[in-house]
Amino acid sequence: MFTGIVTASGRIARLSGDSVRRFEIEAPYDPASIALGASIAHAGVCLTVVDVIGLDEGCRYTVEVSPETLARTTLGDWREGDSVNLERALKVGDELGGHIVQGHVDGAGRVVSADRNDGWLTLRLEAPVALAPFIAEKGSIAVDGVSLTVNAVAGNVFDLMIIPHTAQITSIGTLQPGQRVNLEVDIMARYAARLAETAAQA
Repeated sequence: MFTGIVTASGRIARLSGDSVRRFEIEAPYDPASIALGASIAHAGVCLTVVDVIGLDEGCRYTVEVSPETLARTTLGDWREGDSVNLERALKVGDELGGHIVQGHVDGAGRVVSADRNDGWLTLRLEAPVALAPFIAEKGSIAVDGVSLTVNAVAGNVFDLMIIPHTAQITSIGTLQPGQRVNLEVDIMARYAARLAETAAQA
């Protein structure tokens, strides 16, 4: 479980494998704090650590990515040297600064426009049509693992206003029109839609 509050920026150090891809990630984390089997969100995708080694500064760890995850997310687009938003799993008692994020990406969206003005960033994103019912004005959505508030919605296109701090410390600030992003809708919206569907069928 995560909150959509990015805690570090990692770097894709190495890619390998075919049917099961292995990604080696360099991160500023203390290697002693990462246990084998630990869950870390990468651009919003929860992945399991299968190996970790210490570096002079930070660590390098390995995660494995299944064909299913590659098909549903933007991870298949990653290249060595790319930066990636990282978030460690939530601990009991941690502050819930964003919203409840599972690290289970619902689909890939596309950046329609990115307008920058005095450090502020206004994004317009296009979501898969199937996700449109779960995206609401002033609701929450995770974009590449970052918890954000939806400003406006028109069909399957929605707008976001990114504060300068978020634009500076995450990959959201570098997005350009045409780029794909990982989207995870608010779990509360998904449950509410399911309850409404069940009630209508009763």
